Amino acid sequence: MKNADKYNSSIVTTATQLRDILGPVSERARTKTRKSLTEMDCLWIAASPFCLIATSDKNGSCDVSPKGDPSGFTLILDEKTIVIPERLGNRRADSFHNILKNGQAGLLYLVPGRGDTLRINGRAKLISDASYFDKLVVKGHRPTLALELEIDEVFFHCSKAFLRSELWKTETWNPETVPSRPHIAKELENSSASIKELEVYYGEQYQNGLYEKPS
Repeated sequence: MKNADKYNSSIVTTATQLRDILGPVSERARTKTRKSLTEMDCLWIAASPFCLIATSDKNGSCDVSPKGDPSGFTLILDEKTIVIPERLGNRRADSFHNILKNGQAGLLYLVPGRGDTLRINGRAKLISDASYFDKLVVKGHRPTLALELEIDEVFFHCSKAFLRSELWKTETWNPETVPSRPHIAKELENSSASIKELEVYYGEQYQNGLYEKPS
């Protein structure tokens, strides 16, 4: 292992070193991947209101983008193909730019209250319109863009990370320990608005505008 000067860190540089540290992969973990969706996978996707999409460009620069809508927002076209609609956001489109350069994407589907997650890896492309877009309408909003993913690999991931973090235990929640969204916007995002104006913006107005067309 290489040694990094600044923190006197031992850096793992080979697969052999990594395996020596972690130990062998169990047979169950090694063989649990599938190439297409099962009925149980489809039930999970239908119950999930939230997923994370991981992408990278050809140089390896990475992005992870959250996507959320009412449960079942992901459209299952067939056992090998799913579609995620794009909703109104900040329009940076970091993940989409990555997909244009490198079509590989990894998805992580969450169901609130459940510690296990569904992982899907595959080849993504951007769709500007299709006959199935009418099935993606939520609260009158028909997307103008969607991510279509051809599945290469799908499997369930265990709940240990959620159990360790106690993520779904509401008694551990304390959102007031970090600055509010208006304060983050004021300090870090070059906003010229006052805190009071930002509090109004991120209040009821923000909630009511989740599916409105941008002005």
